[in-house]
Amino acid sequence: MTALSASTLGRPNTLLPGGTLAILGGGQLGRMTAMAARTMGFRVRVMDPEPACPASFVVDETIVGRWDDADAARRLACGADAVTLEIEQIGVDALAAVARLAPLRPGVEPVRIIQDKILQKTWLAENGFPVGPFRIIGSEADLRAAVPALGGRIFLKIGRGGYDGRGQARIGFEGRAGDEVITMAWKAIGAHPAIAEQALELDCEISVMAARSPSGEVRTFPAARNHHENQILAWSILPAGVPAELESRAESLAAEMITKLGIEGLLCAEMFVTRGGELLVNELAPRPHNSYHQSERGCVTSQFEQLVRAVCNLPLGETSLITPAAIVNLLGDVWLDAEPDFSAALTIPGVRLHIYEKHTPRAGRKMGHLSATGITADEALSRVLEAKRLATGNRPVA
Repeated sequence: MTALSASTLGRPNTLLPGGTLAILGGGQLGRMTAMAARTMGFRVRVMDPEPACPASFVVDETIVGRWDDADAARRLACGADAVTLEIEQIGVDALAAVARLAPLRPGVEPVRIIQDKILQKTWLAENGFPVGPFRIIGSEADLRAAVPALGGRIFLKIGRGGYDGRGQARIGFEGRAGDEVITMAWKAIGAHPAIAEQALELDCEISVMAARSPSGEVRTFPAARNHHENQILAWSILPAGVPAELESRAESLAAEMITKLGIEGLLCAEMFVTRGGELLVNELAPRPHNSYHQSERGCVTSQFEQLVRAVCNLPLGETSLITPAAIVNLLGDVWLDAEPDFSAALTIPGVRLHIYEKHTPRAGRKMGHLSATGITADEALSRVLEAKRLATGNRPVA
């Protein structure tokens, strides 16, 4: 099938089924985006450092290249009708090389800002978005000054490269905030430029996914409520169960941020709800997000189909909730002592299994997830947690 112009839709630069969508990154997010794209009739290629990456099993072509490999990025973009990404840690030179050959959505500049936590937090503050107290850290001396200035308890996050708890350190917890602890934290992040953030008293953590098309259409998903363990998302539910006024503010913030950044694609905004009722932006991701996997079960349009629609400049899908839904992550820890009993897990009503086809389980590595629906979000969560318990034989795992 040949890709066609959608001039009859009044949407210039629209890519229709038969066209080729390229994805920078072939992990589980790329895999699930590719599956949605193939359902809609698109051809898909990905670029990833691993030839047998999760997406490789469902796409037409896998180009092997590091995240900063501009030559591999050019090969990916050559002949593609549009290019998107599933991981923000792509080298700026590689992004620029892509943008010269094909429409790059979300765009070079938004990714450059978001992939560096220092630039991201500074951008948020300078543009008037609500953030918690923070300091930019360029040296151990900066860190020593920041700890008391931020109340004695802080999260230290490396500016570039940190992910799923990596590149992070905590100071001031369990009453430990002396010089030795500060030195250890600075060494733990490799003495790289970082952000020090004040530890806040939280009521909950939520996220909001927004989508924006090249035509300027914007839609937001209902907020998800998230629970982290060891700085890695453990489970997430839709709806978040927060007050309607707070939900509306959160969705408005996400819509405003994706518009101001000029992103064409997706933006997931992770936010804090403090015990005092403040709503603060924590971090941004210009891609699909782990906290919206349950959108496949609970929403009219999944985050993955929405990304395809946005990148191809198709009308964005309806995002309303059909039914409450939940996911629980399956990290590599689940496999380390014994093979999981997924047959037992699937005896729980409403539960589905999602495996990413990563070959080597490692502690903290996302290998898959379980999803479920329910009459309420709490019921859906109970189902996935019980399914995980059965899969692991009640072994204590992350």
